[in-house]
Amino acid sequence: MKYDLIVVGGGVLGTFHAFHAAQKGLKVLVVEKDKQPVSATVRNFGQVVPSGMDTKWQNYGRESLQIYKEIQSVFDISVRNNGSIYLASNEEELTLLEELNKINQSNSYESMLLTKQECLSRYPGVKESYVIGGLFFPEEVTVEPRTMIYRLHQYMQETLDVEFSYLTPVVNCEEGNDGVSVITASGEILIAAKVIICCGSEFKTLFPKVFAQSDMEVTKLQMMQTVAQRNYELKGSVLTGWSIRRYEAFYECPSFAKIKASEPLDSLQKKWGVHILFKQAADGSVIIGDSHEYSDVNDIDELGFDIKQEINDFMIQEAKKIVDLPTYQIRDSWAGVYSQCKNADIFNTMIGQHIHIITGIGGKGMTGSAGYSKQVINSIF
Repeated sequence: MKYDLIVVGGGVLGTFHAFHAAQKGLKVLVVEKDKQPVSATVRNFGQVVPSGMDTKWQNYGRESLQIYKEIQSVFDISVRNNGSIYLASNEEELTLLEELNKINQSNSYESMLLTKQECLSRYPGVKESYVIGGLFFPEEVTVEPRTMIYRLHQYMQETLDVEFSYLTPVVNCEEGNDGVSVITASGEILIAAKVIICCGSEFKTLFPKVFAQSDMEVTKLQMMQTVAQRNYELKGSVLTGWSIRRYEAFYECPSFAKIKASEPLDSLQKKWGVHILFKQAADGSVIIGDSHEYSDVNDIDELGFDIKQEINDFMIQEAKKIVDLPTYQIRDSWAGVYSQCKNADIFNTMIGQHIHIITGIGGKGMTGSAGYSKQVINSIF
């Protein structure tokens, strides 16, 4: 059987490439090496926040918001339209929020400046001693990362007739006269007119020289999840002062460079790349994080597999300065890993005429994949 497109990797980036191809009426197969996606797509907060992106990726993120909402309107993939808030803890951060709000107005992206009292009223538990103002994005959504991708696969199988082949590692991929041959570990040969590889580990297996010469690096992030909070609701995504100082959207603010230049260089926050985020899951628990440790893709083992308790302790210590949760009892702790490019916003290259490698989307995956992949599919087909 010949497909119009085979996508290698069933995470959010690969899945949305398949989604848009299927919407064009193409015959699509998604090949996933595991029983279900188990990597970056399911090891994150589930925040869809175009507000944190630079202008280019904000456009992709805004497209993603519409795609998520359109799917949710006909099939439950766990999308909640509950908005995002950035909380400023001092005048510098408030200045950046005011400047970003003006940029949003020029980009026609809805945001609202909130006073200290409005922040305290809307977000119970936020400490009066921390917040002096906020910037709210009403159109942004959250998803349940360990649920969304599986429901999206189900929707695509039932509604778009996309085929998924799980537990199917790919060991070879090459062009021939009849199209691109994809050979699985079991020896099965699959044929497609085009192949898109969105899985970093299989990119490494299939094209090791290209992988080794790429400018990608790997990021390890630590996150925690509390037990369910009783009689407590924290709506949407809550991003704080260190997020304001970190996210690319703020790079475009006139005051950003000066404010960053005055920051201390030897803090624990800098050492571990910490910024404090909160997001309440559907079961009432709250996800807290996160940290960032970096390694070249060729030295990924140096990041290790351990959870550094000192990082978690530091994040909880800082989180308690911001939000007074009913309980900070931690139920789960895990590390997420994603790849990103050092000198580009995503890794996108071709092998021959019909094999596309698209990976290294970094922390933009949940927010940007749906919009970005639509453009890619429109350009390929």
